[in-house]
Amino acid sequence: MCAYVLVAEDDEKQAALIRRYLELEGHTVTVVHDGQAAMDEVFRQPPDLLLLDWMLPGVDGTTVCRRVRGEGDLPVLMLTARSTEDDLLRGLELGADDYVTKPFSPRELMARVRTLLRRARPSGLSGQRALRVGPLVVDPARHEVTCRDRPVTCTPGEFRILQAMAAAPGRVFSRRQLLECTEGYDRASTERAVDMHILNLRRKVETDPSAPELLLTVFGLGYKLTGGRRGA
Repeated sequence: MCAYVLVAEDDEKQAALIRRYLELEGHTVTVVHDGQAAMDEVFRQPPDLLLLDWMLPGVDGTTVCRRVRGEGDLPVLMLTARSTEDDLLRGLELGADDYVTKPFSPRELMARVRTLLRRARPSGLSGQRALRVGPLVVDPARHEVTCRDRPVTCTPGEFRILQAMAAAPGRVFSRRQLLECTEGYDRASTERAVDMHILNLRRKVETDPSAPELLLTVFGLGYKLTGGRRGA
């Protein structure tokens, strides 16, 4: 699966290494070395994937991620020397889809790139019908979500979670089950990442995120999707 990948990395040697491995897999690559250049390039020629260093000069990676995410569903893979769970959750809160900690294995990086591109370009979905749960509609064929007839911008991980829950409205999903839906957050301590995805989704689909009616918490078990006051 060949794609156009934008790499925002201020370490020129690291950027050159990443470019080489991406090009070996057939991707077209543009490299920039600061945050403002990354945003300019995203809006000039939107890539299929953004590899974004956390620490960039000028505009840092977290700011770039937040601004880019506010404009669409571009997959974002964070490159970071920070490895604590709090750092991961902060990245997810900003809208990153996955992260790789430095120093990283090029093989691991390419595996995560393939995973994100595969999720962003789902295949074999043309025959799947749209899933409606109350005011929420998840369309796997078009990879679109609407709520109350308004488009909802989701990260690939958020979309996978909504798709799974919309296919079984009222079913309680554990954090582990929802984690598996994202096909990328497979580290032992990242079930908390599901809570962050749900929090982000509530901000997008609930009338009042502090009093959710669609994405409900089932204490001690996990989460379920309902149709709200109007029913499923």
